Amino acid sequence: MNKIHDNLIDSLNRINFIFKNQGIYTECVKDQNSFSIFGENFGPFEKGKKYKLKLFLALPFIENNILKVASSEKCDHVDVQRYAIAERDNQRLVKQDTEYFLNKIKEFQFFTQEEVKAGIKPKADLDRFYSYLSSTIDGRLLKLLRLARTRLSLDDEKRLTNSEKILFNFIHEHIGTWRKFFLGANQ
Repeated sequence: MNKIHDNLIDSLNRINFIFKNQGIYTECVKDQNSFSIFGENFGPFEKGKKYKLKLFLALPFIENNILKVASSEKCDHVDVQRYAIAERDNQRLVKQDTEYFLNKIKEFQFFTQEEVKAGIKPKADLDRFYSYLSSTIDGRLLKLLRLARTRLSLDDEKRLTNSEKILFNFIHEHIGTWRKFFLGANQ
């Protein structure tokens, strides 16, 4: 059982790594001269200008209040609420704008946590973020479990995120094995 768990965690971490290497748009909030990080030179950054950086490279600049996530990239409790409502109101999995939307929510909750720590946002926003995230995850998971008992249609496959495809394959395979064990020749 640990092997299944480890393989799933490794796969999910790999997908999250891919997401962190995606570019995001940021906006400079404080002028900064150029400097080197991770063996690359960055900057100079000019206040008010937009820059596209890989998420993992943008994080140190965001943490040090040099850059902020551009409003077009934001993912706060309002956005997560929109995902949760869409999932609740639809019997099928809702196809999202990106197959990394769960990874985006996971990574962007860090920004909400930091804004709460800095007193920019109230703690209630973070609580709402967690509540809507939980609702979104649980709703998609229930739909995924229903799908795992059957063959996945091409339309349904398009609605899954990369991490959900991995989970689906694990669940589908093990549900099939479990059913065959108990049904035996009767299937």
